[in-house]
Amino acid sequence: MIPNILPGRINFFVVLIFGLLCGFIINEGVNAQVQLKDFSSSINIEKLKHPYLFFSDKDKPEMIERINNDSLEKKIMQELLAEGNRYVKMPFKEKVLFEPEHPRFDTDHQAVSYAGEVTQGALTLAFLYQITGDTVYVKRAIEFAIAICNIPVWVNGAHEFDIIYPRVWPWNVPDDRVVFSYDITAAGKARNLAVVYDWLYPVLNKHDRDKIRNALLEKAITRVRGNYEFFWWATAYRCNWSAICYSSLGVTALSLLKENPQLIDVANEAYNRMTLTFNQIGEDGGWQEGRGYYGYMMRESIQFMDALKRVSNGKYNLFMHSKLKDHPLDFLLYGLTANFEDSEGGPVGPSSVVNKLTQETGNSTAAWYAKNYIDNDSDIFDLIWPSTSVQPVKPNEKSKIFRTINWAVLREDFNDPTAFTIACKAGFNDDPHHGHLDCGQFILTWHNKPFIRDLGRMRYDEFYFNQDRWDYPFASSEGHNLIYVNGEQQIPAKLKDKPWKKGIGGNILDFRTSEKEDYVLMDPTNAYPGKELKKWRRNIVFEKPDIMLILDEVEAKTGSKIEARFFPGVAEQRFTMGRRSLTPAESGVDYKVHKDYVYMTDKKNNLAVIPCIMNNNFSIVDDYLEYIPVTSDGRLTKIPYFETVVKTNSETSLIATLILPVRDQKDAETIISKTRIESGDNNEVIVSMETPAGSYKWYFEKKDEGYILK
Repeated sequence: MIPNILPGRINFFVVLIFGLLCGFIINEGVNAQVQLKDFSSSINIEKLKHPYLFFSDKDKPEMIERINNDSLEKKIMQELLAEGNRYVKMPFKEKVLFEPEHPRFDTDHQAVSYAGEVTQGALTLAFLYQITGDTVYVKRAIEFAIAICNIPVWVNGAHEFDIIYPRVWPWNVPDDRVVFSYDITAAGKARNLAVVYDWLYPVLNKHDRDKIRNALLEKAITRVRGNYEFFWWATAYRCNWSAICYSSLGVTALSLLKENPQLIDVANEAYNRMTLTFNQIGEDGGWQEGRGYYGYMMRESIQFMDALKRVSNGKYNLFMHSKLKDHPLDFLLYGLTANFEDSEGGPVGPSSVVNKLTQETGNSTAAWYAKNYIDNDSDIFDLIWPSTSVQPVKPNEKSKIFRTINWAVLREDFNDPTAFTIACKAGFNDDPHHGHLDCGQFILTWHNKPFIRDLGRMRYDEFYFNQDRWDYPFASSEGHNLIYVNGEQQIPAKLKDKPWKKGIGGNILDFRTSEKEDYVLMDPTNAYPGKELKKWRRNIVFEKPDIMLILDEVEAKTGSKIEARFFPGVAEQRFTMGRRSLTPAESGVDYKVHKDYVYMTDKKNNLAVIPCIMNNNFSIVDDYLEYIPVTSDGRLTKIPYFETVVKTNSETSLIATLILPVRDQKDAETIISKTRIESGDNNEVIVSMETPAGSYKWYFEKKDEGYILK
């Protein structure tokens, strides 16, 4: 017998059965699911008094004292007051604006800019009213809030049916999704308006109160409540969308509890589903979509996390989720320079979120990240969630593997730009939303520049999230530092309306770190179709502080063409169609291909990339990829790369590549003359090199599976 389904809420067992029927098994976090009666008992709705989401009237004196006595907070408040003065005095007339039919093709951002201004204005003025008590901010704050209500469409135009329908849906999502009436853009509007409602509530008349409730209910809550199973993001627990949308619904429901206490079921649903999303965070804090999207998910989630903790008197505390509390910001710290996927490699904030996560978890490593990498913003929430009081402790561990997602970052120290930082990525090609076909990829950063880079993400057009994604160099394997046999590229695990293919990708098989040397062994073999490339194992050795050795072991038919490709850290070259006029590159890194090495420089620091091949001749090819984004201002773009090309004379080929600093080209040529790869005893392979700084030898032992560093 199916348990009774509470009104407006999908019982978890029904979701489980639905998932099984669709071939998607929700197998994590079942014990964490909270029944509505238990959830409701933790929140005393009758005692709630606006404001209560992030602070109450009782909390304000302490906030005001902090603002008056802390120099940073005083500065932020002065800036907010200046901005509030502008909002109050600026001419304002409501507009009815629509996004272009194809917003990712056209460049008209008027509707987006207007929505952003009225939303930020409403938040700023409502907050100033709460902190100062000055009603001068109230009239315009309400006008802005009503303007948000009257924005005709809250959903991003790029997420309407005709554009979003061809998407390849991520893990745990059935292929037949056709409802797109609530998205992350609508979620942002709903959450912000709900916060404004909480802060303006004491000065709203019945009409204005009901006007805002109308918008929150019609454009957010009632579109989703009880209909969760129709939205693609509802079970996409490895995608940032899931937490973002549920957080928004949760904050909105909590803000309306006084008028609509039955909405407690929406907050309950948000808590349960966000628990399932957080279950997908790696045991070590990694997130498959990348660092930027982990930060985005946390930035949007944290408001519901904080509000729910407050109204439930700490009983339901997502900050203490087992996947979050011990490693809240490890991915952002240790993953610095790793701009894999459609994501970022630099510091990820904002400061309010970093401080809040640090304070709630008490994590000293997170505090060190906050102190050393995050600049203070001037945001409302920097006053609500001030700088953390947790004492920062620099972690002893510098290099780290994120085993759940098969990423590793090798470094000697966090703050020494003269030493290499090497980010490595294996993993599986099973994220069609933000993933790239890049199993085996690496990035080399030196002097704060990516000398060997990842292309990162392109400017999103309408096709980038469809199956066409794999035709763009940014997402396909051709745009990454990988191995190719006879041009064969990696494949995705999911195509539109096709079944999932399991095991497409590979693992980091070995990871070692010490004071003098780090090592990673990756096996990306199963990322390829297997017609041309039969096996590939990539050994990466980091001899600290600034020598990198790559040993690629490749199996293919004799006579095959193997390419070992590298993308130097230079800017793409964009051409104006018709005139063919070149836009100058702005990157500080340049390179020149020579017969047997590549010379790279940023005008102050020089690297040599030196191939060394066993039993094969090789050549170094200088080339580029071409693409044009499907946008109204799209221009032909050329992305330069160089590659070592080998024509095989046996089934197994070993390609060693040494990357190290050199004084000049003459120095590089001297080192090349003393670089070897040769067979040793017991099927060993030895790579050796002599430099002015010393001699080096690396021994690789032949195991049944392939070569591995001794």
